[in-house]
Amino acid sequence: MDGANRQKSQPLCEGGEGVTENRINQRIWAVVNERRLSVLAHSLFSAWMLAFLFEGQIFYSLAGSYKSNPAVMVFCGVAAIFAGLLLCGLFIKTKKAAKRLFLCSYLFFIAISLVFFFPPSVFWTGGIILGSFLAGGCVAAWAFYLKSGTPKNDRIKMVADMLILSNVLMILLNMAAIYLLPQIGLALAMLMLLGAFMFALKLPADDNAVSSAPSGQKENLVGIARLLIFLCLFIVIITINSGLMYQVVNPAFSHLEWLTSWYWAIPYIAALFIMRNLPRKINRSYILYVGIAMIGFSFIAFVSLDRSAASYFVVNTLMLGACGVYDLFWWSILGEMLELHKNPAKILGIGLSANVLGVLLGGLIGNAAISSNIHSPDPTLLALAVVCVTLVLLPPLHKHLSSLLKGHAYLSEFSELPKQEQTGQIERAARYGNLSERESQVAALLFQAKTYKAIAGELTISENTVKYYVKNIYSKFGVQSRAELIHIVLKKEDTPPPA
Repeated sequence: MDGANRQKSQPLCEGGEGVTENRINQRIWAVVNERRLSVLAHSLFSAWMLAFLFEGQIFYSLAGSYKSNPAVMVFCGVAAIFAGLLLCGLFIKTKKAAKRLFLCSYLFFIAISLVFFFPPSVFWTGGIILGSFLAGGCVAAWAFYLKSGTPKNDRIKMVADMLILSNVLMILLNMAAIYLLPQIGLALAMLMLLGAFMFALKLPADDNAVSSAPSGQKENLVGIARLLIFLCLFIVIITINSGLMYQVVNPAFSHLEWLTSWYWAIPYIAALFIMRNLPRKINRSYILYVGIAMIGFSFIAFVSLDRSAASYFVVNTLMLGACGVYDLFWWSILGEMLELHKNPAKILGIGLSANVLGVLLGGLIGNAAISSNIHSPDPTLLALAVVCVTLVLLPPLHKHLSSLLKGHAYLSEFSELPKQEQTGQIERAARYGNLSERESQVAALLFQAKTYKAIAGELTISENTVKYYVKNIYSKFGVQSRAELIHIVLKKEDTPPPA
C-alpha cells in the first residue's frame, strides 16, 4: 500500500484529520526517548542520594574520617526526605514545574556536596536537611515522567530499571568511598549529579501526556483515598523491619566491611531483576507471601547463627531479597495509581513517604532497644511480630487493590484464569457488547494487557486503527478504561448490558 492510500485508510481522529504512520512513529519514539532520559537522570540522582544523603556510605565514611557522630544529622536527613515526599505535590503541579525542580535541585546538590570536602560544621547539618527535603521532592516529582513515559501496565519495568541502575551505581560509589577515599566517592557522586542535570535538560516539559484522572475514577475518590491509606499502612508496618535492620543487623556485621560494602545490595538487585522479567501469567501475589517469609527467616537466622561471613550471606540475602520484592511491589502499585489523580506527584509522594516513615520508626525502635541495653533477640522478636501483622494485612490489601487496579502485573485476575476460561469470557464479552469480529480480536488482546503498539503489530494494522476500535469497544460497553472493561467481563453472566 502506498503512502497516500495508507493515509486514506486511517480512521479519523477527533479533530477530523488523518494521522500518518510517520507522525505516530515520531510520537512513539518521543515517548521511548523520554522514558530513557528520565530513567537515566533519576537513576544518577538516586545513586548520589543513596550513597550520600540517605544514610549513605559516603556520608558515614566522611564523618568517620573526622571522628564525628552523624546520628543526629542522619535522623534529620531522613525526616526531611519524608517531608519532601509528603509535601511535593502541594507545590509541584505540572510537568514543567517538575523539570524545573530537577534542574535547580541537581545544581544545588552539587553545591552542598562541596561543603563536605571541609571539616564538619553547621553547613553540614544545613546541607543535609535542605538537600534531603529537595531530594524527597525530586523523587515524588518523577511521577510526572513515570506516568507519561510508560503505559500503565509497563511501569513495573520502568521502575525496576531505575531501581536496578541506581543501586548498581550506588555500590560503585560506596566501594570508591571505602577502598579509595571518601572524598573520591563524593567527587564521583557529584559527577553523577552533573550527568543527571545534563539528561534532565533534554527532558520534555509539556503536560499534554499527563492528563487528569478519568471521570469515572474521579467519582470514586473515597475508594482511592481508602486504598492509599491502607497501602501506606502496609508499607509503614513492613518497612519497620528495614529500620530495625539498619540499627540491629548491620552493626552486628560491621567487622565484615570487605563483604558488606558491596554484597548488601546484590540480593536486592537480583530480586528486582527476577520480578521485572517474570511472565505475566505467574501469580505475583503468592510471591508477596514468600517475601514475608523471607523477612521472618532472616531475623530467625540472625538470632540463631554466628557473625561469620557465611551467616551474613544468609541473613542479608533473605532480608534484602524480600526488600527488593516489596519495594518493586509498592513502587509499581503506586505507578498504576498515578492514573487515579490529576497530580501524580501527590500519589507517589504520599506512598513513598510511608516507606521512609517505616524506616524512620524502625530505626528509632532499634536505637531505643540498643540504648536501653536490651539484647538483640528482643528487637528480633519485635520484627517477627511485624511480620505476623503484615500477614494479616496482606489479604485485605490485595482485595482493595484488586477492586481498583484490575490488570496490574501483581494482581491481574484475568491472566490467572485458565486459557479455556479466558476464551469463554472473551466470547461472552463479544456477544454482550455486540462486537464485530475485528473488535473482538482487539478486545482479546486488550485483556492480555498488550499495548496499542503490540496489538497493531499482531493484527497488522496501524496503531491509530487500534485506537479507533478501542474507542468503539469502550463506547459499546459504556466504559472509559481497560480496567473498567476487564471488570465488566469478569462479572456474572446475568449482569444486564449497559444502557
